[in-house]
Order: sequence, then C-alpha cells, then structure tokens
Amino acid sequence: MSKDEAGVNLKPETLAAQGGSHGDMAEGAVVPPIIASTTFARRAQDYELIGSSSYTRDHNPTSETAENLLAELEKGAGAYIFASGLAAGAAVVQALKPGDHIVACRVMYWGFRQWLEDFCPTWGIGLDLVDMEDLEALKAVLRPGVTKLVWLETPSNPLWAVGDIAAVAKLAHEAGARLAVDNTVPTPVLTRPIELGADLVMHSATKYLNGHSDVCAGALVTAQCDQFWQRVLYNRSKVGAILGPFEAWLLQRGLRTLYLRVERASTNALALARHLEKHPVINQVLYPGLESHPGHEVARRQMDGGFGGMLSVRVRGGGPAALKVAQRLNLFLRATSLGGVESLVEHRATIEGSNSVVPEDLLRLSVGIEAIDDLITDFDRAVEGL
Repeated sequence: MSKDEAGVNLKPETLAAQGGSHGDMAEGAVVPPIIASTTFARRAQDYELIGSSSYTRDHNPTSETAENLLAELEKGAGAYIFASGLAAGAAVVQALKPGDHIVACRVMYWGFRQWLEDFCPTWGIGLDLVDMEDLEALKAVLRPGVTKLVWLETPSNPLWAVGDIAAVAKLAHEAGARLAVDNTVPTPVLTRPIELGADLVMHSATKYLNGHSDVCAGALVTAQCDQFWQRVLYNRSKVGAILGPFEAWLLQRGLRTLYLRVERASTNALALARHLEKHPVINQVLYPGLESHPGHEVARRQMDGGFGGMLSVRVRGGGPAALKVAQRLNLFLRATSLGGVESLVEHRATIEGSNSVVPEDLLRLSVGIEAIDDLITDFDRAVEGL
C-alpha cells in the first residue's frame, strides 16, 4: 500500500483519484502534463539520457504514470499499457514458443477467442477451450509440462460464468503453467486476481479503466518482473503495440473516477437484474450478483464491493423478440463495447455471426451510471406488449 509524504497508508480510492501522481510539481500543475515527444535528448558530457526515456515506442513518461497506478491498484510488480486489449493479450501469447499449449475459456470475449483459434495453429501452439468454471473439465485438458498458459476471463463475456481464480491458479501452477486473468469487467475495484494467485492480469482498458468510450487501450499487470515479462515487453516494443501519449493521458484521467464509476454501475446493474428477474417477458437474467446465478457463491468470495456493471437477459420469444426489445430501448444505446458511463445494449449473436456460441435470445447490457429509475422505466417500456 502506498504512503503519503507523512507516511500514512493510502487507500486505492485515493491513489486512483490522485491519478497516481501529484501532477507537475515543477510548474504547479495539478493535472500531469502530456509528454508528446517521440524521442528524448542525451547529455553532452557523457551521452547519458537526461530522463528515463529514450524513444516513445519503448517508454513514455505519460504512459508510465498510468502503468504505475495500475500496478499499484492490481497489487502487481509492474504494468504495461498497449494500443488495445487484443494487443495486450497477443503480447502474452506471442511470448510462448511453438509446441506450448494454452487452455482458455470456451465462452469469452469473442474477438480474442477468434484470434486464438486463428493464431495458435499457425504458431504451432496447442489450444483447448473449456468451461473454466468446471474444474474437472479444466483438469482433463491440462498437460503438465506442456501447458504454459491458462487464460481465464471471469465473469466471462457474455454469459457471465464465474471461474474460481484461486482454484484455477492452483491447477495451472501444478501443471507448470501461468495463469492470466482477464479482469476487464470486475476491474481492481472489485477483484484483484494477483492476490488470488494469478500471474498476469489483462484489461481491455477501453472499457472501465478509461470509462468514457473515447480511448482504445489495453493493459497488462504482472505478479513478477521475470524473463517471461521481459519477453512481453519485447513484443510490445518491437511490434509497436504502444498507446499514444494523448490516449495514455486520457486513460490516466479516466482512472481518477474508476472507483466511483464502477461502484455506481454495479449498484445499478444489481437493481436492474433483480427487477428483470421478476419480469414475465424475461426467461433468464445472467448476473453473478443474483442468488440464482450458479456462480454467485464464488463471485461473493472473489468480488469485493459489488458484482460489476454487466449482465445479460434472455428474452421470451427468441431472437426476433430480443431484437425488438433492443429496437425499442431509448436510454440503452445500441452499440458495441462496454464499461462507459452510458448504458449500452447489444445483440451478441448478430455481432458475432454464424459461428457464435451465444443464444439468439440474449441481449448483453452494459449498465451505466444514469439514474436507475430511468433505466428500469426504459426497459419496462421496451418489453411492454411482448
């Protein structure tokens, strides 16, 4: 836990609100500046760098502020930010070698799953997709000494199944594998996977970490700054999967309100989920905060202070009825992505296409920070008469 100048321990909410720094003390600016330079000068007398940066593709001071804050919030040893969540995930997978084996969630963010299915055979990496909440299924596909990475997304998008991070970490480590956890939806506000045994934490920082739907970014946090972590950094630098200084500054700005936004979205999502669970037009509400959810007890153990702002509903009448509800919603904008201050609705089966494993009757909801009464009224009007 970080301390202030008086030696007092600071809570993560305070660290986030302060943006991971006290601004630019040389100038007295409360908000840290954007360092837009791509290259950095050296001293004449010894040709040593004046500061810590040489070239922005390797390192930029604006990025470093966000990275240090993320490492602190996730209780990690270090962090890097990337041009996108996919770039962050790819940097981990590309640190593996041909002949290695990965186990990942059968249902998770479809863009990354699709990339894994395309990339792994080309790279000579084995891949098994399983329902990670089923520990026996996970055991069955682990290959001791060969499996090098277990990739867990929890709650998993868009069915919101809950994997037991501590139990999965134990099985992964027994097989000689690293555990990477996609913590995009809970964020460190609700879950800190490294404390539960994870080796790596990934974020699509486009989502809750930024929180304003105006930055595309990714992040990785490590439990140890080991050789594998150095290979990840090498991949980011040499492939050029970096975040620009302005986007890094916007990410910093978003992190300052992270705790307020996640807490409000979680409160709203739970209230909406409880309301819709009783609605005759809704066949099922998928939300870990509901006692009816099969992963509720695991979620209670590893999610502290709420269950996140994401839920899905299955609409009576199948795909056509689900699409009709999406059409009728006014406050829930029909758009891809999640984790912004505004509420969004998406028909995932349409977006993912013919190979989707998502049911046709499912709508994914990203619940924002609006007044909950307005969101409930909007949904009630949308399902009226179905």
